[in-house]
Amino acid sequence: MSWTDERVELLAKLWGEGLSASQIASQLGGVTRNAVIGKVHRLKLETRVKVAGAAELVRPALAAEPVMVEESVEVATAQVLQMQTSLRSAARGGGVQGATAFKMEEPDDLDLDIEPEAPRAPGEVVPIARNLTLVQLTERTCKWPLGDPLSPDFRFCGNHSDDSSPYCQYHARIAFQPASERRRIR
Repeated sequence: MSWTDERVELLAKLWGEGLSASQIASQLGGVTRNAVIGKVHRLKLETRVKVAGAAELVRPALAAEPVMVEESVEVATAQVLQMQTSLRSAARGGGVQGATAFKMEEPDDLDLDIEPEAPRAPGEVVPIARNLTLVQLTERTCKWPLGDPLSPDFRFCGNHSDDSSPYCQYHARIAFQPASERRRIR
């Protein structure tokens, strides 16, 4: 599809009338919405930015006549207030229980699926972590996280790591397992 002078004129006319790029593309035929937008930008046609405070016409779905924006805002505000009132009355009447989605369960009721730690090979030495904070880490320290990141006690392993790995030898073996090992563990 090429942009002929007639098509460019029609594009500029439809754009000036306020049609969307999709509507213009369907009227022109054989061109996409993105092509229309690109041509509008290349032609440097006037952008259609809505000015705040300007009275624009809004056509509600069921109304036969256009309504001023200020009136439609008042109607929408009234509808929101009505919905809030009905929700409050339903909550008071027992129809809706507030904040039940956030109710904490008792510790006895919790079903925690905590996987047991994998058995270690006999003779495997687990290094003692240096428990470094984020600020204390360097390029040659192990960045294996220890604990909950949201707790103030959160630290990193901090043992010596090689140039090629962010982890010490022990944590590198855990992090970078061969595919055959991963399949066997499952």
